[in-house]
Amino acid sequence: MSAREAILAKARRALTDVPDVEPVLDVEVVRPVPDRSLPHAQVVDLFDERVADYRAVVERADPGTAAARVAGALAGRPPLAGSGPLRILVPPGFPAGLVPDDVEVVPDGPDVAVSELDRCDGVLSTAAIGIAETGTIILDHGPGQGRRAATLVPDLHVCVIRADQVVAGVPEAVAALDPARPHTWISGPSATSDIELDRVEGVHGPRTLHVVIVGA
Repeated sequence: MSAREAILAKARRALTDVPDVEPVLDVEVVRPVPDRSLPHAQVVDLFDERVADYRAVVERADPGTAAARVAGALAGRPPLAGSGPLRILVPPGFPAGLVPDDVEVVPDGPDVAVSELDRCDGVLSTAAIGIAETGTIILDHGPGQGRRAATLVPDLHVCVIRADQVVAGVPEAVAALDPARPHTWISGPSATSDIELDRVEGVHGPRTLHVVIVGA
């Protein structure tokens, strides 16, 4: 008997008591449904909680304190250059009043090479929509949000989202999005795990996601 025949014989013996047709299991799958009747303030609270569950940093602010929250997200970080101010990528349309005075602003644009993005210490952006149920931030790359590469290459992403941009669930978010625009869905900082479930962050995106929710 050849090695191939021996392997097939073992496989046949192992399958002798296996039925030809797999049984159909009568299992009811129950998925939690978000409560659409929640007041919007509680929807924003849920968004805050779910985003934090992904190991993102979440802060609340009002229009008068938002700039300080953004500055605080950058404070104390060592620059990649070793000295000097942080080099922060700022996409067109990001509110100028939220950009700290003590950073070197790198204006983003299609002519900025990926190698230049890699030399930036972080990126600032706004967002299109936040989903409370999943703790997800959606960018449609409109004004203030930048191109996709801008929020994937730098190690830090500081995202400013208004409370009135937060919706309860995915259906509401999809209904509000323009299907003709590109969308990037972000649920926490970039993370991956190997077969032993050792979590590693920053492999294919920002290692740190800092979210500032502006408004009630």
